[in-house]
Amino acid sequence: MSSEEVRHRAESSEARAAAVSDIQELMRRKEEIEAQIKANYDVLESQKGIGMNEPLVDCEGYPRADVDLYQVRTARHNIICLQNDHKALMKQVEEALHQLHARDKEKQARDMAEAREEAMNRRLASDSPALPKAFARVNSISPGSPASIAGLQVDDEIVEFGSVNTQNFQSLQNVGSVVQHSEGECLVRSCPQSGRRELGILKGGVGEDLG
Repeated sequence: MSSEEVRHRAESSEARAAAVSDIQELMRRKEEIEAQIKANYDVLESQKGIGMNEPLVDCEGYPRADVDLYQVRTARHNIICLQNDHKALMKQVEEALHQLHARDKEKQARDMAEAREEAMNRRLASDSPALPKAFARVNSISPGSPASIAGLQVDDEIVEFGSVNTQNFQSLQNVGSVVQHSEGECLVRSCPQSGRRELGILKGGVGEDLG
């Protein structure tokens, strides 16, 4: 994962944590408002259950003497104001939850895309054949030398020279021995940076070019 992806993940995580914290604060305020609404309804209930709509005058049109009119009017006013606040607050909660869910959905899609890419990279890596280990590297090439004629290049890594490979290589004398008995045959298999190739040795030794 690149440093840019790590930074983006960290920022996304911080943004989500902030969004969750904001929602929790909104829910705390919602509970406070609901508790205040209930307290004001309790006041109305204590005034002979007068509620929000019962008249505050008697049948003759006089103010009722059996209830505390000031408390009833205040409680009713508080309830109306608190219900308006509650409605506005619930709209904020709804918007915040929608944004949080949209962010989570976007993150889930991004994570799935990254997982697919990672799985594809692993599959490609497993399908790629492992390069054989080299037992020597070409340090220099003399013009006209057997190594030059064979097509070897500086920094080529030798992974196989006839019967010599990393399993049985001991010294460059092994290479010289093979050359003496295999003139003209394709002996060298090298791993240059661009890939693997096979080279033919025409005559003479190549030990002086290897390191």
